[in-house]
Amino acid sequence: MRLCAAEGYSSRVGNELRKLKRGQARQEEAALGKNPPGSASGVVGGADSGAEVPSGVDLKGLLTRLGLPILALWIVFGMIAGYVDSTTTRGILIAVPAIATGLAIGVFVWARRQSQKAQGVASILREMQSSGDRGAALEKLESSFKKSDPAAIFAKAQVELQEDPRKALATLELINLNKVLAPIADEARSQRAMIHLMLGEVSPARQLVDNIEIKRHQDPKSRAMIASVMSEAWARSGLAKKAAETLDLFNPDDELYAQIRPQLWRARAYCCAYLSDTKGMRRALKKLLEQDVRLLGGFMMKKTHPLLQQEAKKLLEQSGQVPRKMVVQRR
Repeated sequence: MRLCAAEGYSSRVGNELRKLKRGQARQEEAALGKNPPGSASGVVGGADSGAEVPSGVDLKGLLTRLGLPILALWIVFGMIAGYVDSTTTRGILIAVPAIATGLAIGVFVWARRQSQKAQGVASILREMQSSGDRGAALEKLESSFKKSDPAAIFAKAQVELQEDPRKALATLELINLNKVLAPIADEARSQRAMIHLMLGEVSPARQLVDNIEIKRHQDPKSRAMIASVMSEAWARSGLAKKAAETLDLFNPDDELYAQIRPQLWRARAYCCAYLSDTKGMRRALKKLLEQDVRLLGGFMMKKTHPLLQQEAKKLLEQSGQVPRKMVVQRR
């Protein structure tokens, strides 16, 4: 019975550590995806985005989440070991929390390295104050990080996107989706899909989002961002109802989603257009207009739904805020 208890605790330790590793993957992915390549602020209509720099892992919080379960394991297994007579059984009971402690230390060291890496990327992006600084930022990213480093690749694509979406797309394709953690692979897929959507290439975007597992993403903002990209791809490829149901889970007016609000309204505009919900479509477009008139430029593409083109053009004309250089992409 005692051995069974030990095995049960060992299993729980393994599960806890796996959860912690998945949690760290989500945190890294969320940090890199706060304002990812192709976000509405940087793409739709050609507006220049003030890039959000990735933040590091909350090491203090991680230490607490690791330390408390490990402490509990030592107490429980230590108490059980005190009541057994077999030296072998006692050794096994002590080995379980010892192994768990070693694994936890490994997780913490890994998370600390990820945090330092994210902070390094952040410092480089902070120095990018104008378009003239982009070249220097790219050079630092290439010289300071490995070519296969996902953090550096995301940051590099974010910089490149301001001038050449195709180049940013090619950079994101350097991430080997089979070798990185699943949440990071999903983030790469969603950002690549967003750029394809911006370029009017719905088919490749749909292929990418169909391989994303949204349940893997627990960070609210990251989850909403990915869901908005998936919904837009679905709406524009025949699954508007599914897209609308997904978007209904997120309130664009919630302050929690302030940074990704443009993308949520953009996706909703497409959903409403393909569902022939003219009222909902107009509301979404007006919400985008209130944030930045340039956000409507993305709906002036040749392959955009005709209702969206027509309404976006009307709102632009009525607003009197049409910039001198409205980016209108023709495909």
